[in-house]
Amino acid sequence: MTLPRWLPGVRSLVSYERSWLRHDVVAGVVVTTLLVPQGMAYAELANLPAITGIYTTILCLVGYALCGPSRILVLGPDSSLGPMIAATTLPILGSNGSPEHAIALASMLALIVGAIMIAAGTAKLGFVADLLSKPTQIGYMNGLALTILVGQLPKLFGFSVSANGLIDEAHAFIHGLASGKAVGAAVVIGLVSLGLILALGRWLPRIPGILVAVVVAIAASGVFNLSDHGVSLVGTLPKGFPPLTVPSPVSDLPLLFAGALGIALVALTDTISTASSFATRTGQEIDGDSEMIGIGAANIAAGFFQGFPVSTSGSRTAVAEQAGAKTQLTGLVGAALIVLMLVLVPGLLRNLPNPTLAAVVIAASLSLADLTGTARLWRQRRVEFLLSITAFLGVGPARRAGGHRGRGRAVHSQRLPASLVATQRRRSCQGL
Repeated sequence: MTLPRWLPGVRSLVSYERSWLRHDVVAGVVVTTLLVPQGMAYAELANLPAITGIYTTILCLVGYALCGPSRILVLGPDSSLGPMIAATTLPILGSNGSPEHAIALASMLALIVGAIMIAAGTAKLGFVADLLSKPTQIGYMNGLALTILVGQLPKLFGFSVSANGLIDEAHAFIHGLASGKAVGAAVVIGLVSLGLILALGRWLPRIPGILVAVVVAIAASGVFNLSDHGVSLVGTLPKGFPPLTVPSPVSDLPLLFAGALGIALVALTDTISTASSFATRTGQEIDGDSEMIGIGAANIAAGFFQGFPVSTSGSRTAVAEQAGAKTQLTGLVGAALIVLMLVLVPGLLRNLPNPTLAAVVIAASLSLADLTGTARLWRQRRVEFLLSITAFLGVGPARRAGGHRGRGRAVHSQRLPASLVATQRRRSCQGL
């Protein structure tokens, strides 16, 4: 049949073995505990309301499960794409951009990225991922790790800053500390969350550190009434599921296209690298063209439901593998569980402190850095080291474009678009 050939995920589900079901369900449950807090944190990293990260996660899991060739990869909002999304949309939004416009731009960006991916995969251009040199990747990721870290520090300490550029943001953070803006309770819960994630990841990698940190933070919030001590909380999420939405910022397409190209290349490179490393363990072969189509389908699915561009995640994929995932059904289980949470218990994470979300992002940023690889380039290939440093410094302009993200996140995390809220209220009244 033609359908399975173009939909490798469907093909694997058609030939599904009953003995795999228990493994996929367990893995889906475990991965869901990571997907929800990470999705919310990375949405704010992209200067979008936290709820959009959950919507994005659901649809991209479904899209890749049906169209993606890998049985093990887990897609979703990504820390490396968040700054790129913000850097692309913020210059268009300006200083007074509304959440509605931000969501529309991000959704259109996801559709453009998806279209680029599918077109390139159909044209058999999967080899493009190999053209991005390793030194450039190392430098870019190191720069990304540093800018993400500095950008999240104010949130970890319970306050926000308005600054342009890495140096200005670092200065604003230090000035905020010196001015006494840090909230003691926020600092404690943020550092405890970060410590748990890093410690468990290093010494007990089979235990999902993010899940433990989230559970501990929510428990501490309830026991110690952290909100009464100045700690901002996520709050109750909108109930229900977003409607099918066609974003229409047509006049902004030329400005979005350049950013979409960069996002598509980074997403493809991340996915091919991650897929290759996990395929080596299982003896599978990587088809770059099919991966492009799978990632494209995931982005398009997210873009039509108020989502933003996505990529694969090495950490989430590793957790799925450790939990025993066998097929793409793991992603479908995760998507179903998240939908059930939104429909039945939208207040499940209402007491989750925002400093804990910052800790999740900071932990992810630290995993992006490759200082060992940089040192190796310095010792062995000085020219490639300079290329890496050039890429590292090149992250700065993108960060400057998103200089107001700290303040924007504070606004977006508290105020959802009116149209989105109205939709959720209608669905709540309908009993969804």
